Amino acid sequence: MTKRPETNAPRQMLAMYEISKALNSCTDLAKNLRATLEILASYLHMQRGMVALVQDDGALQTVSAHGLSRQEKDRGRYLRGEGIIGRVLKTGLPMVIPDVADEPLFLNRTQSRDLGEGSAIAFICVPIKVDRETVGVLSVDREADAGHRATRFEQDVRFLKMVTILIGHAVKQNRVIAAERAELLSEKHRLETALKGRYSIDNVIGHGKRMQEVFAEVHKVAPGRATVLLRGESGTGKEMIARAIHYLSPRKDKPFVRVNCAALTETLLESELFGHEKGAFTGASQERKGRFESAHGGTLFLDEIGEISPAFQTKLLRVLQEREFERVGGNKSIRVDVRLICATNRDLEAAIADGTFREDLYYRINVVAIFLPPLRERHEDIPFLVEHCLEKFNRENGRRVRIAPEAMRTLLQCNWTGNVRELENCVERSATMAQGEVIELPDLSCQQGKCFSGVLQEGFGAKGAAHSLARMDARPGVPAMGSDAAPPPGSERERLIWALEQCGWVQAKAARLLNLTPRQVGYALKKHAIPLRRL
Repeated sequence: MTKRPETNAPRQMLAMYEISKALNSCTDLAKNLRATLEILASYLHMQRGMVALVQDDGALQTVSAHGLSRQEKDRGRYLRGEGIIGRVLKTGLPMVIPDVADEPLFLNRTQSRDLGEGSAIAFICVPIKVDRETVGVLSVDREADAGHRATRFEQDVRFLKMVTILIGHAVKQNRVIAAERAELLSEKHRLETALKGRYSIDNVIGHGKRMQEVFAEVHKVAPGRATVLLRGESGTGKEMIARAIHYLSPRKDKPFVRVNCAALTETLLESELFGHEKGAFTGASQERKGRFESAHGGTLFLDEIGEISPAFQTKLLRVLQEREFERVGGNKSIRVDVRLICATNRDLEAAIADGTFREDLYYRINVVAIFLPPLRERHEDIPFLVEHCLEKFNRENGRRVRIAPEAMRTLLQCNWTGNVRELENCVERSATMAQGEVIELPDLSCQQGKCFSGVLQEGFGAKGAAHSLARMDARPGVPAMGSDAAPPPGSERERLIWALEQCGWVQAKAARLLNLTPRQVGYALKKHAIPLRRL
């Protein structure tokens, strides 16, 4: 029989140092405990070692072991007060058994020891505590020769007590990490649920036929990988539809990344989309991932795609063709799996004709096109949108504002050139400035109820304003500018110029003269290319 060397203080200190490193090597507690038991085996010459921790049902289960097979480790389960290990858990006090063959309380639950004739096996069992609560048990066994003194067992117990202090800290830290992870996962689930509820296509307001057609198209394209081009005027909800496509797709658990192409210069846009290497340009103090990399596995939404420069269009086209790119200042190709959704309010076909938009890029992004109707073409949704805006306003401001029927009728007649965004602003302003809890007609922010009536059926912008100019002489109540004022000339352009000349080229006065709004006059000026000032 090999005689074990005596354990000394320097050897114990070195073992404690190695154990402290092992217990902090990674976040896998079972792996760290297994490394700890291997160190104990090396320094204490023990045959077997186990760490059992209290489970949710209150029982002890062996989570790490040395010198035991997987089946033997799995059998190491003990109830509180059961056997030596269970008693140590119950009492919180260490126990030493000089020879397990002579101890009736020793269960040999793992069946890893031969208790027949042979060398005596000593068993040392020490509680693991966290804030005075016994959360587990550390046990080791070793051959005990006849000369093994009680003082030596006392030294072993003192040493193992110090080890269990370190193990207790590791268990506590693991509990904190597990609790934080559970909280983060719960918050992630809550946010994902909230986002899905917010951007679910069922919650996008659109009860009319036009929006129902859009919803049907969204449901068709969402499951696939095809690039989608959302087209429509500003304020029609293109980003909301893009998010709905993402959350209805198989990529819903991956990132949805949005970039407004019109808000960045060409240089900044390239860095924003593709990222840059450290030192690529002045101020690039560290490596930075681009939006393409951030959206890997998910969806990248490029808003205002029609505003990018022809030079950058070429770079973007290559990425869409090859599905790979290099960071600014780098030469390493990076491949990404990204679904692209683009949006624009521009007439891309006209841009292709005048040479400001590449035709090949147009066909790359225009795989599936969805047109979002302007608000003036779905006025049946206006009451629902107004109620939604008021609910949001009341929730955020702790009020109970509602809208009067005559005010709602006026909103139904408005042209809403700014679409849903303009309606939201109008409702919020009117609710803020309302004297009481009801928005009356005088409270409306759009010219105190003087909305774009009469042009709802005739189009919007310059076209609607011009048509109203053509009908101006048929409208009653046109204010006279003096006895010498000439009647309006025949063409739309001439009538507008005549009104401006009568009012000293003050657009607001000309609008009142023509019984129009300043916005309509502005659209008409743009359509007929009339300078804002006449020299």
